[in-house]
Amino acid sequence: MVLYIHGFKSCGWGEKSKALKAYFKDLLAPDLPIAPARAIRFLDDLIQKEPIDLLIGSSLGGYYATYLAQKHEIRAVLINPSTRPYRTLSSFVGPQRRFCDGEEFAWKEEYIQELLKFDTTNLKRGLFLVLLQTGDEVLDYQEALKKYSNQRRVVEYGGNHRFENIEDYLCMIKNFREGHGGHRTF
Repeated sequence: MVLYIHGFKSCGWGEKSKALKAYFKDLLAPDLPIAPARAIRFLDDLIQKEPIDLLIGSSLGGYYATYLAQKHEIRAVLINPSTRPYRTLSSFVGPQRRFCDGEEFAWKEEYIQELLKFDTTNLKRGLFLVLLQTGDEVLDYQEALKKYSNQRRVVEYGGNHRFENIEDYLCMIKNFREGHGGHRTF
């Protein structure tokens, strides 16, 4: 099974997850709890209950997927992943709205502290396929390029944070899932 992990202010049923679900019929894409510690516990429980063989994480979901992939030794595809959400999300403390349905939630200072607890260092070689777009207006793609330097990375010129052309990468993701990903950097 494939587990899609959405990003900050997103939902499990956004445009990326719809495209992934159309291709991977065994995709799970749950809505996550807002609090990072609760989100990780929720995902941990799901991984232990279901036969998950691939994680796909976008933005903050990429940070979560990095932690969980290392912990459970599961391959992960990271789409414009957040490398330091404890920094990039600190300015969002306060009331927020989800993009998908407008539901309000509070992003708290304690959540920034929770993010610091998840170790995403010492990456195991070959565990990740990292998809980056240089036009990401939210995160600096070069930070992910450095962090995941020992992983397979694909950098596309242009694009945006939402990575709206995920359909172009579905076959690559499938091959990576099946172990045909290699370790080359593009």
